[in-house]
Amino acid sequence: MAAIPITRSISIDSDELVESFTRASGPGGQHVNTTDSAVLLRFDVAASPNLPEAVKNRLAELAGSRMTREGVLVLRSEGARSQLLNREEVRERLVALIREATFVPRKRKPTKPSRAAKARRVDEKKGRSAVKAGRGKVRFE
Repeated sequence: MAAIPITRSISIDSDELVESFTRASGPGGQHVNTTDSAVLLRFDVAASPNLPEAVKNRLAELAGSRMTREGVLVLRSEGARSQLLNREEVRERLVALIREATFVPRKRKPTKPSRAAKARRVDEKKGRSAVKAGRGKVRFE
């Protein structure tokens, strides 16, 4: 039951991760047809006792379609020909995703444009209007 450190205060147990191995698609010759080098990692976010509720909510938002309805995060890696490298890569991606979910986004402070900015905008609109008005038909009277 080795702990995987995420931040100073958050770590997850490796027992919470379920890894399964399948055959990878793509190039690799005869080797690709004989070895299970692709890694499918499942992490039950909803049942994890080590993650705070706020992190779980942000993680669900960040994960998008990689999160099931039951709250299980599913990640797949098949980039390397080696199962070991794919396991390391998928675990690194999981840790990076959870770390990203630990950051609290700053609240946006709504601001109003300054009087000078409004004046510049109106002046630009008037200028464009004059340019377009000058493109009309020329009338000879």
